This record gives sequence, structure tokens and C-alpha cells, in this order.
Amino acid sequence: MSTTKIILTHEVSGLGAAGDVVEVKGGYARNFLVPRGFAIQWTKGGQKDVDAIKRARRIHEIQTLEQANELKAQLEGLKVRLAVRAGDTGRLFGSVTPGDIAEAIKAAGGPVVDKRKVEVASAIKTTGAHKVSVKLHPEVSADLEVAVSAA
Repeated sequence: MSTTKIILTHEVSGLGAAGDVVEVKGGYARNFLVPRGFAIQWTKGGQKDVDAIKRARRIHEIQTLEQANELKAQLEGLKVRLAVRAGDTGRLFGSVTPGDIAEAIKAAGGPVVDKRKVEVASAIKTTGAHKVSVKLHPEVSADLEVAVSAA
């Protein structure tokens, strides 16, 4: 099996963060990561791209552990509600996405959260209370409850 060196352009769970240079199997890079825009092929000149990605990541990510803990306290104190279309039995027409949850957090008066940082254990397809996690920092994640109701 051959491996390919790639530069991640987005965070990929279990692989690395944007700007990391990693080696993966050739097919995984060629068929999944590169076509979806999660990575680019590594070249010697690509190191400039790595530096630019890391600079942008430093600007956008939470800088310190204290900031992450402050955001965690703010998020865990929120009452997040989401009204979606559902049938009589409480089953949703579709499912609640991490993007929907990020918007609901913002609408509830919380901070702007990147939808890629919202982690849902299993697909939310019913009304009721559901646990979600928001990864704020490599060491800090906030657990919150999202109340899904029929609209």
C-alpha cells in the first residue's frame, strides 16, 4: 500500500487540523480528502500554503485555555431550543444538522460557533432533549442540551 503526503485545509476528525502535513493511504487522499476540499497534495512549494493556513487558523481559533473555559461556561448555561417540522409521532422530516445547532446557539444569545466544531453522537431525528458537544479547544469541549420541538 502506498501512502501520500497531503496538507489538510480543514480539520478532519482523527487525522489532524488545518495546516497539518500528514501521510494517508493514496486512495483515501485521491478519492475522499482532495475532491471534497479537505486537503491538497503536498509539494515543496506547498509549505507556503501550510504557513498561510496556520496563520489563518491562529487568528480564528480560541487562543488560550482560559478563553475556552469561559466559552464553555457560557455555552453550558444556554437554553438552546430548535423548532423543526415533525410528524404526529415526534419523528422529524429529515434530521437536525450541526449547522442547525450552531445557528440555534447563536439565536439563543450564545457565541458564534463553527458548525464543524459541533459534534452530535447520533443523528437527531426525533423531538425531545438531545446531548451535543462543542469542541472549543483540543482540551476543552462544552456539553449542552438541545431541546428539539415540532414547529
